[in-house]
Amino acid sequence: MSVPITSAFADRRRRAHAALRAGQAASAERWLRALLAETPGEVNCEWLLAVALLDQGKIEESIATLERALAQAPEFVEPRVDLSRALRRAGRAEEARTEVRRVLEASPHHHRAWLAYGDVLVDLGQYEDARVAFERARLTDPERAGIEAATAALLKDDRRRSEELFREILLRDAGHVGALCGLAALSLAADVPRDAERLLRHALRQSEHLPLAYRGLAPTLLGLGRLTEAETATRYLARIEPQSPQTWVSTAGVATRLMRQEEAVAAYRRALELRPAEAGLKMSIGHLQKTLGLRAESEASYKEALALDPGRAEGYWSLADLKNYVFSDAEISAMQHLTASDPRGPSNEAQLYFALGKAFEQRGRYPEAFSHYARGAALRRSEAPFDIGQFERRSAAIRAFFDAAFFAASGGSGHPSRAPIFIVGLPRSGSTLVEQILASHSAVEGTMELPNILNIVQEFDDMAPGRSGYPQTVRSVPRERLEALGRRYLEQTAPLLRLDRSRFTDKLPNNFSHIGLIQAILPHATVIDVRRHPLDACFSTFKQYFAQGQNFSYDLEDLGRYYRCYLALMDHWDAVLPGKVLHVRYEDLVRAPEAGIRRLLEHCGLDFEPACLAFHETQRAVRTPSAEQVRQPIYTSAVGHWRHFEKELEPLRRALGDSLERFA
Repeated sequence: MSVPITSAFADRRRRAHAALRAGQAASAERWLRALLAETPGEVNCEWLLAVALLDQGKIEESIATLERALAQAPEFVEPRVDLSRALRRAGRAEEARTEVRRVLEASPHHHRAWLAYGDVLVDLGQYEDARVAFERARLTDPERAGIEAATAALLKDDRRRSEELFREILLRDAGHVGALCGLAALSLAADVPRDAERLLRHALRQSEHLPLAYRGLAPTLLGLGRLTEAETATRYLARIEPQSPQTWVSTAGVATRLMRQEEAVAAYRRALELRPAEAGLKMSIGHLQKTLGLRAESEASYKEALALDPGRAEGYWSLADLKNYVFSDAEISAMQHLTASDPRGPSNEAQLYFALGKAFEQRGRYPEAFSHYARGAALRRSEAPFDIGQFERRSAAIRAFFDAAFFAASGGSGHPSRAPIFIVGLPRSGSTLVEQILASHSAVEGTMELPNILNIVQEFDDMAPGRSGYPQTVRSVPRERLEALGRRYLEQTAPLLRLDRSRFTDKLPNNFSHIGLIQAILPHATVIDVRRHPLDACFSTFKQYFAQGQNFSYDLEDLGRYYRCYLALMDHWDAVLPGKVLHVRYEDLVRAPEAGIRRLLEHCGLDFEPACLAFHETQRAVRTPSAEQVRQPIYTSAVGHWRHFEKELEPLRRALGDSLERFA
């Protein structure tokens, strides 16, 4: 039906279309129905209304509306593309393929048609043909030049320019799948996985099986702790893109988090077959071999990586992080040469200085060692700054919010499970040793440093403007929601548990800030605080290169103030939750292990087992810098090691203040 269109009508239709592309399908439907009431049968409105219906899952009504539009305009390709999408959603894949082929025969460069064709071919199990279709979609994208420029900026770590370019594309097309996936990659790089998922889900509404979106979805879901969904994403990538190294890197990442390290090694080896000169893949294999206790193999992998790329400082730092590796004169000379000739940016250079610090410390050249550690820490701090004042304010807010009145009012909330054992404290304070002891018990499964509690904290933060709502936003949550969060925590950790044991550990040290939240959602969970002399703990943290997180550790004054916040929080939990937390001093544990281990097990409600004394014989993956140490019998040589650096650590001593008196 041909109807006269006014400029005002066309403008309203454009706004409805923009709302639709932005994911506001319900609003678009209302506006389009109003337009069709004024001009019944207007074919563009019929088409857009059908898309709005499809986006809301009203599939049969969408199909009927699209068929009505095509009856008026059989050569109108856009509604035919969407008819293919709707038919596919209705389970009518063969009919969907027929419709989209008709479009491609007439318009072989139609970008959306290739996306729709890729989707339907996946449904039909024709994965190689689908891969070709999605590649044709990329090549026919009218925004291809902009996407490539934005991606190039992202690869150069020019995130600001990359974001500008992706957003320019979205101003023209709010549903552009490539730009949405690009912004999701930026969100993931900024450690905001919730935003990344939102963007990727919007992209997948345009093309349900888009491989580009799944490449981002797997690490995004990992970041959110949703391991089963992440594994589903990687399995799809393995079907449609088996020749992509990134597929196997993603697969390895998921397998690692699921504590299936052997599978992860195999996946990295698949990636290495496709890209044999990639030193990073050798590094990743070496890291996994370290977690598995394959010490010699790990060292060999790191050296193979350095042979492929002699300037890759990660290889030298990883050797240093084996703790008992002794650098040769030639290796020290090579590292010194690299600091002058091939630093490759702050992160790479920092790892060189941390490795050199370790090398000189091994040789008893302590002032030189400290100067290298300090240089590495300064470089790390330049790219990963930390606001200690903000942390102090947040810690004070947590203490004020989770007071005795809060727990009196929320008594009985949360999930009743007793399975989790949270091990908290500061890094490098003995938490891995305690975990290894507990994981040697027949009733306890050792996991890893789990992000789940921090993800819940982030959700509470996101509930307020400025994304800083925690802990105050906890007050708005009903009791049933707290129980649901406890249940979700257990469900998300379940894929890690393969030994059918009744208890498991969660060894993220930073959870010391969130014991109040843990009590609210998992009131019967066990909490163990492992602490070490402040100067030993803080200096051991200062000289550790962390791949991510722990940004407070690269400044001695920040470290001292952070330690004081930690003590203040632990004192607070003792006051408002008496008996909840068992405090274990590392020094006491290594000097009198049996007494300390019996005390640990008693707090967990576990019977004593001799295997806990022989913890170093337990075969399990250990994913922390202490992986090598906990495979040795207990030793005391680390106690008081800070004294070799007493002069250099004076700023730390001052920042620690009176907290040192508690460890006299």
